[in-house]
Amino acid sequence: MSMKRLGICAAFLALLLQACGMTPDGPAAVDQARLLAAADDPANWMTHGGTFEEQRYSALDQINEGNVGQLGLAWSFEFDTSRGQEATPIVVDGVIYTSTAWSRVYAIDGRTGKELWRFDPEVPGEDAIKSCCDVVNRGVAAWKGKIYVGTIDGRLIAIDAKTGKQLWSVLTVDKSKPYVITGAPRIFKDKVVIGNGGGELGVRGYVTAYDTETGKQAWRFYTVPGDPAKGADRAASDSAMAMAAKTWFGRWWEMGGGGTAWDSLVYDPEFDQLLIGVGNGSPWNRKVRSEGKGDNLFLSSIVAVDADTGRYKWHYQASPGDSWDYTNTQQIMLATLPIEGKPRKVLMQAPKNGFFYVLDRENGKLLSARPFVRQSWVESIDMKTGRPVMSANAYYEEGVKMIEPSSVGGHNWQPMSYSPRTGLVYIPTVQWSLTFAQDNAFRFKPGHLNIGAQVGGNPAEPMGTGALIAWDPIKQREAWRVPQPEMINGGTVATAGDLVFAGNAHGEFTAFRAKDGAKLWTFRQPAGIMAGPVSYSIDGVQYIAVVVGKGGGAMGIQDANRPRFRQPNGRLFVFKLGGKGAMPEYDLALAPANPPAERFPAAMVAAGGAAYGENCARCHEGVAAPDLRRANALADREIWKSVVIDGALTASGMVSFSRWITPDQAEQIRAYVAEEARALQKTEKK
Repeated sequence: MSMKRLGICAAFLALLLQACGMTPDGPAAVDQARLLAAADDPANWMTHGGTFEEQRYSALDQINEGNVGQLGLAWSFEFDTSRGQEATPIVVDGVIYTSTAWSRVYAIDGRTGKELWRFDPEVPGEDAIKSCCDVVNRGVAAWKGKIYVGTIDGRLIAIDAKTGKQLWSVLTVDKSKPYVITGAPRIFKDKVVIGNGGGELGVRGYVTAYDTETGKQAWRFYTVPGDPAKGADRAASDSAMAMAAKTWFGRWWEMGGGGTAWDSLVYDPEFDQLLIGVGNGSPWNRKVRSEGKGDNLFLSSIVAVDADTGRYKWHYQASPGDSWDYTNTQQIMLATLPIEGKPRKVLMQAPKNGFFYVLDRENGKLLSARPFVRQSWVESIDMKTGRPVMSANAYYEEGVKMIEPSSVGGHNWQPMSYSPRTGLVYIPTVQWSLTFAQDNAFRFKPGHLNIGAQVGGNPAEPMGTGALIAWDPIKQREAWRVPQPEMINGGTVATAGDLVFAGNAHGEFTAFRAKDGAKLWTFRQPAGIMAGPVSYSIDGVQYIAVVVGKGGGAMGIQDANRPRFRQPNGRLFVFKLGGKGAMPEYDLALAPANPPAERFPAAMVAAGGAAYGENCARCHEGVAAPDLRRANALADREIWKSVVIDGALTASGMVSFSRWITPDQAEQIRAYVAEEARALQKTEKK
């Protein structure tokens, strides 16, 4: 169906719903009826994945494979932070609502790029340390004149869509524990649901539903069992926890257990259920977490719960006894597919463990599972039981094992998309292996990364590779592949114009032909792209929009051994046919290496390197946090101490590390960074 005919149908539907009193007036006029009909209203992108099915497919076809070469920049909008950008924008009746790093929210005119309002939840800088992967946010939700956002410090906030003023706020987490929220809320039937993150840092995962009007809690579902001595949680998950607890051993609750639902939450209206993508264990290593025994439900699982009550319905566990950070938090999408000649209502997921899963979403029965990247942790998937047949290479309790996919995953959170026109799923994939070994010196540290394993690189493959692949979920095989420049690249959107749009780590935003992956158009700008694009239409003009800015889970993954230029502020780029917008000007010059004048003993440098790796590398090795080799503080012992120990830069997210290191260790770290800066200075002078 053409865009014109779809527009007529959508307009008629909107008038019909308004006549029946079913659609609210004003900004963010979204309700259950409108979301159920979202596929017939492609001018808007009203929920995180486009529709309840979360296929990230747009029925707009004004921009197509025949004219995409005429695509140009319509406008861009600069955010106020260079930290990681992961949001999928929401577009409702010509207004774009998007979140950015630090959980800030903007309303922007979709035609012109004019800011309508901005909302800053004023997240305390000290909460940045609780996030494994930067102060990112993946998006907002719209419902009946309100915009909802989850914040890094654990709040769920309702905002007036017209004014940008806060209407209510509820704290969803225990602030004494290292919980964060980075995922986008989902809304259905006057309930807004949100999960949380912090699995590696020692928390217990759960998902909570709140009343959209008042913020009152409707139900909560815990994803792993708690302390047996405390009894039932008096939560919706109580009926399932007895079953789950039988799969755990030891004193797991003292280390949290993990299982955080930090991204994928999908409402399935056909079965009136919420599908929850559950994350990894805390710690990663089952030997530490659960005495090396048990499946550890519901880690690395998809769990279906009743949408009204939150009560357990069914689950499928993709990686029983997970020890590799094989989360199932990756995107879940819904579809009806012909399976063995019969239409089946299915869900599809390509999680970290490297297998593409198709499940019957009525009961969770496994229909197919095939690897979409190389993997070494299982021999096969037993289709009768749905369980993996583990390989001898999987667990590393007795020695070093080379595991692939790595903990980065065969596919991480970057969104995939599905085109019903081609029948293909478009996945930004990663191929990387890591070594895993038992960490016999491990001690649990609340609020710190708790892996419980020694993880290292593969000397034969120091950095992984990325590719955009098209996967046929019926034939269970790859249809085409396009190599990408780095392992961490951007999400995708598919359109009725037979196009797939995706960004990459080098700042290229490309339109691929959906049937064969041919590159038809590319726009270049200097910031890496991770987020998923969207398409919308205003006054008969189709637009493509994408948020740019690298960071997040890519913080510790370098582009060609650290950035070659300063990370610019994040932006929203919007394109249309014949667009003549001006490319922004950038000042990307890096400060020079700044080693101190003094020299340090080799033993001190070595000790500092170990402390740096344990405490600093996960942020400062990448693009989102400053390169310490260039820091002004590096040249002065007292200034360095004021930052690292005294917390002088807490407001900007650099908290005091006095809980984890001593002043002497801080100086050792300075010694290590000083030698690194000296080496960098030599290369820069060449």
